[in-house]
Amino acid sequence: MASIEKRVSEAILAVIRARRTAPSARSDSPVGSSIRSARVREAQLSDYKAVTELKTRWGLIPDSFENWERLWIHNPASQQMQPSRPIGWVLEAERKVVGYLGNIPSLYRFGDKTLTAVTGSGLVVEPAFRAVSMSLIAAYYRQKDVDLYLTTTAIEAVGKVARAFKSDPLPQEDYETVLFWVLRPYAFARALMRKLQVKPAFSYVFSGLISAAMATDKIARRRKPTGSAKSLEVCEIGVPEIGDEFGELWLEKLTEGTRLLADRTGATLRWHFETPGDRGTTRVLCCRQKGRLVGYLVIRDDPGQLSGLRRSLIADILVRQDDPEILKALMVRAYEHAQYAGSHILEVLGFPGNVRRVCSQWNPYRRKYPACPFYYKARDPALHKVLASSGAWYASPYDGDATLMPFLDGTTGDAENFPRETTTLQTVYASALDSRSDGKI
Repeated sequence: MASIEKRVSEAILAVIRARRTAPSARSDSPVGSSIRSARVREAQLSDYKAVTELKTRWGLIPDSFENWERLWIHNPASQQMQPSRPIGWVLEAERKVVGYLGNIPSLYRFGDKTLTAVTGSGLVVEPAFRAVSMSLIAAYYRQKDVDLYLTTTAIEAVGKVARAFKSDPLPQEDYETVLFWVLRPYAFARALMRKLQVKPAFSYVFSGLISAAMATDKIARRRKPTGSAKSLEVCEIGVPEIGDEFGELWLEKLTEGTRLLADRTGATLRWHFETPGDRGTTRVLCCRQKGRLVGYLVIRDDPGQLSGLRRSLIADILVRQDDPEILKALMVRAYEHAQYAGSHILEVLGFPGNVRRVCSQWNPYRRKYPACPFYYKARDPALHKVLASSGAWYASPYDGDATLMPFLDGTTGDAENFPRETTTLQTVYASALDSRSDGKI
């Protein structure tokens, strides 16, 4: 069965990385004076239309204005930061927006300290102005009154340039390894055949063979979360139903040790997962013991990718004292939820070792990113050194902008390409090493 696991692990990477093709249209190359006149300024909400047109022109699905308001007006972190953070920057040439980079603020706790963090998001630059696009990145890193600069994506070449800005890869062990279970072997195999563009005459035959092998492997290797303590009750609620007890659990978690934890008060959790225009679904699984909230899990179900593959992603988990029995109860219920939602796979990305060990007992498949998908930089060199320890982190898709963007019909919904259908800060890093002019930075 080992060969089946290897082949499936390799195949799912090909399926998950489905990407939309950039439009064939190309803008005319600007004269040298246009490049010289390009300048960077802080973005304003009034730039929404110009940024939307820029993203649309180069094959990226633009954000909604409602989500702009959510990210920068209703963001709890923005309301607490003084001075307020820029919403991002635009690159202008001859009064035309030719580049954009968003800047999403967030709050973290590290022991008894509250830290301010920012994440670069949604970056796109006209290819003709690529030579000056690094000025957007420089503006991002020049921000003052910021403790942490976070970037979350899986661009293979990112590390080389990220290090030029003194960012380091996340030290949390095995973050780059995704754990996943195949819930519907035949539907998964059919989506795989479509992705690999196998001829119809062979597609049905191969789908049947692959799905039969995977179904047998699933039983033989017990690839399914099972078993949970009877004393634990797990119920499912919607994001708007998140209450103050979630914040109380987070504050209790802060006392268990000194780890970097993103703000998880009830208000912040509701803001984070209530995404305007999201075509997927987000549900919260609550684990209670004698009526008390002892853990929760947030699961996101995408509406389906271009390949036909549907995925459920564990977006966040928080459990009192890292209790393995609570983790088991939540994962068993998450698996059942994903099956009911019609997903083909259930994924776990990130999380510290104690969470991953519980998941690993059910023999999930594994796939690895080609490079670390998470980079960080602390403004204080002493803090940066402390964060070089794996035990200092509790990193997951909740961090950065990985789960802040909506699932849209037909998008990839891909952990390999967060945020979905936009280009993150690291993409410009990769493009700086790549001479192609494909319109996407």
